[in-house]
Amino acid sequence: MISTKILYKAVFKKNPVDDSHTFQPLPSPTGSYPYRLTLEAKSDNPSPQAMVFHMVGDTGGFKQPDLQKQIAGQMAQQYLQAVCPEERPAFLYHLGDLVYHYGEADQYEDQFLKPYESYPGPIYAIAGNHDTDVNPNSSERYEPLEAFYTAFCNTCPATLHFGSGISRKSQVQPNVYWTMESPLATIIGLHTNVPKFGCIKKEQQDWFIKELKHAAKYSSEKAIIVCMHHAPYSADVNHGSSMPMVEFLEASFEATGVKPDLIFSGHVHNYQRFTKQYPDGKILPFVVAGAGGFDELHALADPEEQDYQTENELLDQVALENYCDNKHGFLKIAIEKTPFKFTIKGEYYTLSGKNAENNDHEARLFDEFIVDLTGR
Repeated sequence: MISTKILYKAVFKKNPVDDSHTFQPLPSPTGSYPYRLTLEAKSDNPSPQAMVFHMVGDTGGFKQPDLQKQIAGQMAQQYLQAVCPEERPAFLYHLGDLVYHYGEADQYEDQFLKPYESYPGPIYAIAGNHDTDVNPNSSERYEPLEAFYTAFCNTCPATLHFGSGISRKSQVQPNVYWTMESPLATIIGLHTNVPKFGCIKKEQQDWFIKELKHAAKYSSEKAIIVCMHHAPYSADVNHGSSMPMVEFLEASFEATGVKPDLIFSGHVHNYQRFTKQYPDGKILPFVVAGAGGFDELHALADPEEQDYQTENELLDQVALENYCDNKHGFLKIAIEKTPFKFTIKGEYYTLSGKNAENNDHEARLFDEFIVDLTGR
């Protein structure tokens, strides 16, 4: 009997549960509208030709804390082994779910602060659904995103009261959704809230539309990158693709006539790289990088099973280019701009796995991709 290879593809779950009641109100911004944070070029290199940064999602968890430490340690090692300043990651951008299962302050020390104490660079973040949710059984009342704001949306670097003996200070970000303006990229970070498939209200969409238009003015000089926790497209068994997130993005692209160069997300605990081809010829990569440490990984779904659907116009021209659903890992992104080329290069590294021989936890290159922006 000849076995048939499964051709995995993006899926929607049939009969999804409506959990819109889990939506949490957002705190007031800590910075001024339109919530932009500028990363200045270094004084010794005012016109950089290259920028490197790490990216990872869903690093929290409590069952296997060594996984978080291994991921953080491998990224720190790449930072320290960079042979020149241009190759050294400028920062780590976290795609959400730093802690599980609720965003309580007492979860941050063991699940985030201790594992990432050794990471030498600054860490920026968008919040995930677990970071945003509130534990209904908590003995101490707290507001949604209270601990996340303390750690990432402070008005100045400060000692974190829930990190005993931790040297890392709080980050300064202007809001839970915000834009990083760097010399070579505009990175727009969305907040997709708690519901299983995400939820973005009109106020944030109006802001996003304005930020896309603003970023487009500088697209000849800067890449446009969008980060969001809930994955728009996924082929996994646990979540599948998010119809609300796909509809949100497509409506925003239609309203602005602007599409970013890359979209990153987490939420799904694996690695998936999709491309979507649009009628105007644009090929937009969607990268899921949510295997950053939580012990449970999400396998891909057989698209022929009755619980999933693939025949939907929202999935047209969406192709799964590569995936890894059985190992944890992280991304390293490099943007290079010279008079002759303008590219974004992505590299996805995986750990050897839980049963690695001789405790070999070295990160190995699993996938790489290039987005060519030259000549636009």
